[in-house]
Amino acid sequence: MTAFCRAAPWLALVLTLATAPAIAASGPPPGFVLTDNADLAFTSPDGATRLEQYMKDSDDLFGVKWQVWARRGDQMTELKPEQGYGAGFRFTNDSQWLVRMQKTGSGEHDLFLYHLENGAFVNATKKSLSDLAWAYFYNRPETKHFAKLDFHITANLVKGTEEGYRWLGVDWPDNRYLVISLGGEYDKHPKNTAMKGLGGWQCRYDLQTGKFDVPAMFAKENAEALKWEVKRQ
Repeated sequence: MTAFCRAAPWLALVLTLATAPAIAASGPPPGFVLTDNADLAFTSPDGATRLEQYMKDSDDLFGVKWQVWARRGDQMTELKPEQGYGAGFRFTNDSQWLVRMQKTGSGEHDLFLYHLENGAFVNATKKSLSDLAWAYFYNRPETKHFAKLDFHITANLVKGTEEGYRWLGVDWPDNRYLVISLGGEYDKHPKNTAMKGLGGWQCRYDLQTGKFDVPAMFAKENAEALKWEVKRQ
């Protein structure tokens, strides 16, 4: 019994270390250089978080890598995933949520969502926010049979995050919703059509519940988005 009692503090320490989160690195690995592009520098509304974007150059265009690090005081946390391009960001007005607007290729964009937890921004969803939005789109009754897009696929964050989308004429709670616009094209389309696909279908994401919906005010424009095409002149 005595031996067990003496070992207990040591065992407790082991268990504590095993369950504690791993300490993040203090910054990007060798080879990554902080960009001097002012358009890629972002600061949270409360001034506590500064986003720094680092690039690792390569002779191969597809070998270029970008990392984003959130600096809060002397702590730095990487906002994953690593990507091939720099990104745009928007914070909610309370500085608790952060959306990454990520170019992934020519005319293609994804969205990633982060939340401030224990003093550091972490991924708020297991899948990207854009993947979740597309899954929601294809599971709705009016869109579940919509042909899969295969070209210039984009998920964009509609402006207004910081002001609760007041410019839309709504009175939604602050720091509660994100409005996402989905679009894309078909690589193959009729000869008399220059472009055909999805032209800005919008939905709303609730940061509190993690669920999507489509407010009635989006219905008319969404119906038109499903028929989007540009005829050849």
